[in-house]
Amino acid sequence: MVLSGLSWRSLRPWTVVGVAVVCLVAGVLALTHDSRPAHAEPATLPHTTVEVSASRCGRGWGAPVPGVQVFDLHNPTDGAAEVLLEDPKSQAVYGEVEDVGPGTTRELTVRLGKGAYAFKCVPDDADAVTGPIVRIARGGSGPAAAPVTEHDLIPPALAYQKWVGGGLSDVVRLTTTLRDAIDRSDLAAARTAWLPAHLEYERLGAAYDAFGDADGAIDGTDAGLPGGVHDKDFTGFHRIEYGLWHGESAAGLRGPATGLVKAVTALRDGWAQTRMDPAQLGLRAHEILENTVQFELTGRTDYGSGSNLATARANLDGTVEVMSRLHPLLATRYADLAGLEGGLKQAGTVLDGFGLGGTWTPLDKLGHRQREDVDAVLGDLVERLASVATLCDPRRTA
Repeated sequence: MVLSGLSWRSLRPWTVVGVAVVCLVAGVLALTHDSRPAHAEPATLPHTTVEVSASRCGRGWGAPVPGVQVFDLHNPTDGAAEVLLEDPKSQAVYGEVEDVGPGTTRELTVRLGKGAYAFKCVPDDADAVTGPIVRIARGGSGPAAAPVTEHDLIPPALAYQKWVGGGLSDVVRLTTTLRDAIDRSDLAAARTAWLPAHLEYERLGAAYDAFGDADGAIDGTDAGLPGGVHDKDFTGFHRIEYGLWHGESAAGLRGPATGLVKAVTALRDGWAQTRMDPAQLGLRAHEILENTVQFELTGRTDYGSGSNLATARANLDGTVEVMSRLHPLLATRYADLAGLEGGLKQAGTVLDGFGLGGTWTPLDKLGHRQREDVDAVLGDLVERLASVATLCDPRRTA
């Protein structure tokens, strides 16, 4: 799939993850947030048809010119292929299109300037082939990024996995406090204990089933359940939230609270044996806040506590944790990394303004301008983090 000229693969899930939902972003090459070419429609740009095949990779590019342009990548073979436009010496990538299917043509829009370029064709079931080198004598190029390998991602992935393990221990401790309050029928204390326990879990980046079936038991909603909020399979934090804020008795909540502690304890105890796929780390940074926009900013996960903005803040914390592990890799690959990290801080400031004194403003109490500010700052981050997913996608080079 094309992601602003470059793409991230349909990556394998983490060992405990379901199929990741990947956001398709069409457009021109944008490795950094503000590096897009001049406003020009692809139809008005110069087009060059380039063949994508093992025997004729990159053939057809005989009159190189600088500037923003479109390559029509045509695959005459009977198998799909990935295509990269790169610097043949450094292998820095200027553009990438995945899954150019048999007999199809896909567009790649890039900005090229002075330098050497070559197409690399990577068929699904064959070795990569690099086409002829093409040189352009003038002009300024668009952004390029050195490829990331899975080996590069192993250290940050291990550090992140260790951090998640420590966080799960905190979740067990906090959910035990919640359960104990319910067991002694102190529902006021239980309402107080519910939020910190839930936020600690949300900080761990559980977006898109990162914890597999365990997440459904711990933080699932009633979506798709025949009995809705009264269905026996509605469990976890939101089941307890619904009961605590809708007048349910302590007796009715003891079973769900015990089940929640059991579920988070099992997740913590099994985490040391979990093997996260390092290739997922960059995608994780994007998914967490994409999930936030999809569920928290729409109020779809509010079962009475009005704590969606607090959850969004916890999700932001989780994103910052991922980014801190990726910073050394991105420092030489993402030209606007300082802008992205500044955007993360700005988002924290905006969200913190709705949690002054420890009491969080419900979504439906936001003014129009306040709602616009929240949507804008988090929407901007989701767009920027899509480039992180792209840059941290390990690329096949052979």
